[in-house]
Parts: sequence; structure tokens; C-alpha cells
Amino acid sequence: MTSKTAGQGIADVGSCCQDMQDDACMDAPWGRDIVEAGWHAVREDGRVQDELLDAAYREPLLRHLFPWTGMGELHFSRCTEARWTWDIPYIQAARGGGYRISGPLRHESVGPAATAEEAVAMVVERLPPNCGPAFVGTPEELAACEAATLTLRSVSKS
Repeated sequence: MTSKTAGQGIADVGSCCQDMQDDACMDAPWGRDIVEAGWHAVREDGRVQDELLDAAYREPLLRHLFPWTGMGELHFSRCTEARWTWDIPYIQAARGGGYRISGPLRHESVGPAATAEEAVAMVVERLPPNCGPAFVGTPEELAACEAATLTLRSVSKS
């Protein structure tokens, strides 16, 4: 999937950012399809327990993010294309039962949770501001759009 800004220079991003806010996010029908396909893929890959996937999918704030798995961990990204964002805590099964919530960085630990629902709630409590729906594109394109949006907002306030 190629996003709307592929091949554009950074100077062009601001001009298309308003369109991206409308079109390159999960609110667009094809954006929802991409995110939904991500949820289907993580269920099919079998690396994460169904109980955890079900609990995460029931939470609207997480269901609108792009899920991915690695090393048996359930991750959530604010964009749909790899190298996904790393600014949201992730969940893994703990030895002996329950879950462990870490991140967003590998060396950061949030803590243990007895149930999948508790684990999901711990992630939701730590979501970045204005998180979701998932942006259709790469982390770099998301960052460029966010920067252009901030610039446009500051100019319009002047």
C-alpha cells in the first residue's frame, strides 16, 4: 500500500495535509479496511492469545489502531505501514498466567495485569494525546503530517 504522500517532497506535505487528515486516516473506508486486515492478520499468525486479541479489539481506542505482533507481544501503531510507531505500550503473556505490559520502549515496564481486560486498560491509560484513528502511511509520513498540521494551526491562530 502506498500512501498519498509517497514520492512527494517535504515541502508538498503541508499542502496535502488537510486532505490526509480527511483521506489518509482510518476514517476513510479503505483505511478501516487496512486496519481491519491488520487485526485479521494478527489473529491468523497465532502469536498472541485469542483472549487478549478479543479484549483489545473490544476497546474502541485500540480497535482503531493498527495491530502488529512480535515475539509474542501485541503492539499498537498509530500508522498502518512498517516501521510502525513505537509510542504506545505493548502487551505480552506472562509466565504462569496473566500479562505483562511494557513500553513503549523495550526497557520500560508498566507492570503486570491478571486479566486481558486489565492489560488493555493499562495500555489505554497510557495512549498518547490525540491517538487514533490509525494514519494510512509510514511513521515518517505521519510525523510530517503532524508537523504540518501544527504549523497550519499556529499560522491560523496568528
